[in-house]
Amino acid sequence: MNDNQLLRYSRHILLDEIGIGGQEKLLSATVLVVGCGGLGNAALPYLAAAGVGTLIVADDDITDQTNLQRQICFAEQDIGRGKAQALADFLRSRNGDCRVEARAERLDAASLAALLPRCDAVLDCCDNFATRHAINAAAVVANVPLVSGAAVGFAGQWAVFRPQQGCYACLFGVETAAEQACATFGVFSPLVGMVGTAQAAAVLNLLTGAPPSENLLHCCDARRGTWQTFRFARNPDCPVCSQASNY
Repeated sequence: MNDNQLLRYSRHILLDEIGIGGQEKLLSATVLVVGCGGLGNAALPYLAAAGVGTLIVADDDITDQTNLQRQICFAEQDIGRGKAQALADFLRSRNGDCRVEARAERLDAASLAALLPRCDAVLDCCDNFATRHAINAAAVVANVPLVSGAAVGFAGQWAVFRPQQGCYACLFGVETAAEQACATFGVFSPLVGMVGTAQAAAVLNLLTGAPPSENLLHCCDARRGTWQTFRFARNPDCPVCSQASNY
């Protein structure tokens, strides 16, 4: 690290659990974030500010008026712009040393398979089950830890998945459930911040070598301001991770 980086990240370096070694891990890391909506808007600024070296942000959506209630990285002048590019510009303005790759597309199995071998972690901040399952399957094959989050109404959840301990399909199955879109059910503005920043903390802990906290589903009730944690186990018959060739 140069002198500017030592000063910029000094509050991390002062933490015994991170130190210079942990900060250097962040600076050399690559993280894929799928979804630039509410969760992505909450998680990505902290990843960039913390010094994650390369962020790949993917979303095929366009910013509109309804997003501004909770997607706090977007301004009124971003309405009509692609979310991935608008968010990439925001992140670069906060940390010019952070390399941000914007992909204005909905990632499919082929693109995920190409991207994930480059990555040290992937954040699922998307809003549909088909993409969630595609991310999970690709993460299992690439042996990349997945931090998945979801938020609708006043209810949110997040979990860390490492295929050796269990994957998204172990917990939720492989069936595509009925979508609960924000446009139909609404979403409490700070909820996406509560879940998204928890996802950011989880991936920073992963990257800096903190003890793992897999097999825990964290659930938030933003109406009451409470969190609950539930333990889950790997499904030995999971059609996604039980037959992965690298286990």
